[in-house]
Amino acid sequence: MKTLVVVLLLAWLALSVLGAIIEGLLWLTAIGALLLVATAVYGWFKLRSATTSSTQA
Repeated sequence: MKTLVVVLLLAWLALSVLGAIIEGLLWLTAIGALLLVATAVYGWFKLRSATTSSTQA
């Protein structure tokens, strides 16, 4: 799970940078940034809940 989140974060970061470099693809920067933040928040909550549940068991 952690690997998947890291791979997705890197993919969204690459899309954001690519969109910023190519002027006509500025919308790609916005989408990439949005997905980057959404994946980071999802991964943070998911990994945090997995750590909490494993310490309680």
